Amino acid sequence: MTGRATVYDVARVAGVSIKTVSRVVNGSEQVSEPTRQRVLTAVAELAYVRNSIAHSLRTGTGDAIGVVIDSIADSFFAKLVSVIEERMLAEGISVLIASTGRSGTRERGQVTRLAGQNVRALLIAPTGDDHDYIIELTRGLPVVLLDRGWELPGYDTVLVQDRIGAKAATDHLIARGHRRIAFIGDNGDLPTIAERRLGYLDGLAGAAIEVDDALLRTGCGEPEPAAAATAELLALPNPPTAVFSSNPRASLGVVRALHQGLRTDIALISFGDFALADSLEPAVTIVDQDPTPIAEAAVDRLLARMRGEHSEATNIVLPVTVVPRGSGELVPCNRS
Repeated sequence: MTGRATVYDVARVAGVSIKTVSRVVNGSEQVSEPTRQRVLTAVAELAYVRNSIAHSLRTGTGDAIGVVIDSIADSFFAKLVSVIEERMLAEGISVLIASTGRSGTRERGQVTRLAGQNVRALLIAPTGDDHDYIIELTRGLPVVLLDRGWELPGYDTVLVQDRIGAKAATDHLIARGHRRIAFIGDNGDLPTIAERRLGYLDGLAGAAIEVDDALLRTGCGEPEPAAAATAELLALPNPPTAVFSSNPRASLGVVRALHQGLRTDIALISFGDFALADSLEPAVTIVDQDPTPIAEAAVDRLLARMRGEHSEATNIVLPVTVVPRGSGELVPCNRS
């Protein structure tokens, strides 16, 4: 025999109908044990693999879920997807990954594509503030939101304590004597960053520190603009003695600028970890936004929805903690 084995080949070898083969392959209990064993033996002999696309067209459901994230290049989302995939594969379910690049238009296209591939459910890290299209497009499809919510009510959401974590980071720096603390991050249109900025402001207000707009730098959530913003801050007549970076990719740029400017005396806390952050000198203090429990909680909720365990939408908010490593524990050092 040449070429890939088909369901017809399995049926012929096992001496049964293709309907019986389908029942066995799909785990139906409506087949006698001797017949099941004959089919499974034929499947093994022929190295038969079910055509999942054809199956999804026949049944209206596939063997995969869709995961929609910002970018697989982001270390946070890469780890998130890794945990999700491991959990779903253990359930016999594949994972289709789609990235949005933080574009609402692209998000809509990706969700439309995944729904068109008959995925069984969706995990989405949403972007933008217009998701009306979701209602019709995903009707009857379990949807769980990751890392951030959206404007539509009634959806399960798994978040972390963004505002509380940012305040804890700011408090941590203030406790070391810092009063000029810079904020570096993306624009406030992303809910997570908006919450972290509020937490930063909460920390300043709690210590009666007046906000200096010159120390707030937004629109720099990626390494290059974050590095440029940090260099500008260091060039101020009265530069910051500490920096709170609101996401890991921005932190990469902050670290580069501090080291290039020979200013490793500037305290730094990053909201979220990044590669080699603990190997730098000084090692980077972080707000530990571990992707693993976020992914685990989201998968647990999604699987419950897929099993039909209906309940009210749940907003799961996971705690975060400041992990001291050295950079966030530096005290202010005035240079002449």
